[in-house]
Amino acid sequence: MATTSQSVRRAALLASALAALGSLTACGGTEHRAQTAAQQVPAADTHTRCHTSGLRASVGRMDPGAGQRNFPVVLTNVSSRTCTLHGYPGAAFVDASGRQLGPDPKRTPEKPATVTLAPGRSAWAGLRYADPEVSGAHAATPAALLVTPPDERKPLKVRWTTGEVPVGGNASSVFLTAFEPGSGP
Repeated sequence: MATTSQSVRRAALLASALAALGSLTACGGTEHRAQTAAQQVPAADTHTRCHTSGLRASVGRMDPGAGQRNFPVVLTNVSSRTCTLHGYPGAAFVDASGRQLGPDPKRTPEKPATVTLAPGRSAWAGLRYADPEVSGAHAATPAALLVTPPDERKPLKVRWTTGEVPVGGNASSVFLTAFEPGSGP
């Protein structure tokens, strides 16, 4: 609930700042006045986004259901500072040589929230796909799952030990949810 009220405060602060800048522009305010007004607005969030170097990735226990395989993809803050995650992870199944297997996962349509991670705390995103044995999709067994935190370019590598994943053909889509606090459902 604290995350929600922080998000609301941030959104209200951003809206106020944009309205103030808009009124300065509408009144013929100069660029200097706009910069001065923006500098007077306090920072909306004292935490910076989480960086790959300060995170550890893991994949939780499979939660099967109705021909689906569901996994929590967990990022844990291993740094000494509080940071935030907003959005979806990047993810790719790779073979032992690092070659990607199948297309990039699709994002489920939802509105992501910002998750604040104190040192040692975790956030998770759901990874879901149809069981290839049930769907008839072309399958492969990856060596690893590469997980890239939001707004980062360097992935974290997690050894994949739970068998085949769909890589093509019928019902081969893999889906990801946005991050939520905790380590899984």
